[in-house]
Amino acid sequence: MNNSGIAHIGNVEQTQEIDFDRVFAINVKGVYNCMYGVLPIMKKTGGVILDIASIAGIKNRFAYTASKGAVHTMTYSVAKDYLAEGIGCNSISPASIHTPFVDGYLKKHFQGEADSAYETLSKTQPIGRMGTPKEVADLVVYLCSDEAAFITGTDFPIDGGY
Repeated sequence: MNNSGIAHIGNVEQTQEIDFDRVFAINVKGVYNCMYGVLPIMKKTGGVILDIASIAGIKNRFAYTASKGAVHTMTYSVAKDYLAEGIGCNSISPASIHTPFVDGYLKKHFQGEADSAYETLSKTQPIGRMGTPKEVADLVVYLCSDEAAFITGTDFPIDGGY
């Protein structure tokens, strides 16, 4: 499972090349490195690669959105390239998931207003709340199970109706 990612706040004009490269080094190259490392083993054993992408298209997150779009299409490529070896590859695209990262981000960027910012962020999800790590984990378990053996090359949004 490839679950790494950092963000950068800014649109194209607010994103310096160094920031863009840093986001891609972790969000894209990190996924590549994990796939590259595990595929020789998985070619002998089969299995599932699961990438965490994003619902993307997030305002003022140009580099992050671009990087998760790359992960999304890398998933399709690997699914097609390794199908004959019994390797499935899918991605999950979450919206906002309530994690300690979110709490830290809100605390840092909305000092004294973190609770209000949390409510605002929660309400951006049509379902009216952020997702939970357990909800994502449940989807991960399913996609890596034998019950999902016929699924490959697919992205699964987990986004509260976003």
